[in-house]
Amino acid sequence: MPISSSSHQEPAPQPPQSESDPIELVKTLCCRFHSVARQLRLRGEYRATISVEDEIDVQDLLHALLRIQFDDIGTDEWTPSYSGGAPRTTFLLNDARLAVIVKKTRPGLNAKDLTDQLRIDTERYRSHDRCTTLLCFMYDPEGRIGNPRGLEARLTSVNNSFVIDVLVVPK
Repeated sequence: MPISSSSHQEPAPQPPQSESDPIELVKTLCCRFHSVARQLRLRGEYRATISVEDEIDVQDLLHALLRIQFDDIGTDEWTPSYSGGAPRTTFLLNDARLAVIVKKTRPGLNAKDLTDQLRIDTERYRSHDRCTTLLCFMYDPEGRIGNPRGLEARLTSVNNSFVIDVLVVPK
């Protein structure tokens, strides 16, 4: 019987079903993001590790993971009013019809703040000529969002011209 290096195994996140739709491909990567970040922390032989400490780290790692599935990843760097002067990067995929924004929870950033930020982001990308879907990936490794499924349900919206999809990971 093989010996596991960890006695505690979390169930694997269940990815979305479709593997050909760009939105579903990104969702699959996002669903597996926490497992990847955790694996990077668990390097053997006392090797230096790669840690995901802030939103920039999440953006960098997600960008690298997106390279697995997408050859053409555009970026849009802008400075929203909520960022305190720090620029934010949005990934533009599928001929820019899909915009992916990244959020990472931290002390002092609650669900209401994330909702307000998403409203500002939505207004920017709703006016994009070619953008039809905005996917907001909220990385919450400490479980600061008390009801992640409820937040996703409240913030996800679909209409004929623009889709807002929210994915909180892990749940």
